[in-house]
Amino acid sequence: MKSAFVTVGTTSFDDLIAAVTAPEALQVLQDLGYSRLVLQVGRGTVCPVSTSTPTFTLEVFRFKNSLSEDVQTADLVISHAGAGSCLEVLEAGKPLLVVVNDKLMDNHQLELARQLCRDGHLFYCTCRTLLKTLQTSDFSTLKPFPPGQPEKFAAFLDKVIGI
Repeated sequence: MKSAFVTVGTTSFDDLIAAVTAPEALQVLQDLGYSRLVLQVGRGTVCPVSTSTPTFTLEVFRFKNSLSEDVQTADLVISHAGAGSCLEVLEAGKPLLVVVNDKLMDNHQLELARQLCRDGHLFYCTCRTLLKTLQTSDFSTLKPFPPGQPEKFAAFLDKVIGI
């Protein structure tokens, strides 16, 4: 049973929730073999009702203390472009589709998504291009995200302050 997880973090991104739960998007996900969609809707006003049929389950919640279990059990994560969400998913080694909110002014999130896409770690789109991106992206081609090396940063700080 393939599962997709959608997260908007602590914000609201109603356009993403509406786009991913539109009948056409649900059909594309099913055509791709997904039988479970889990939505973390945050503070948004668009909050679909959890439903289940013999072939497809939709689970919806606003917030949890941790999303790591949802990320770990997902075969695909669709996320807003927040740095924390992106890094958590990439560090978990999960395929990631970032949906950039193009309504935000001065959108630094687009820069992050573009660079991580150039580096081969994720795909990105907007709500308008979500369906086409889902249909045409080969998530098996994504490169693993290299693990962080906090010891190097600590050594640098030690050197700077003279320890």
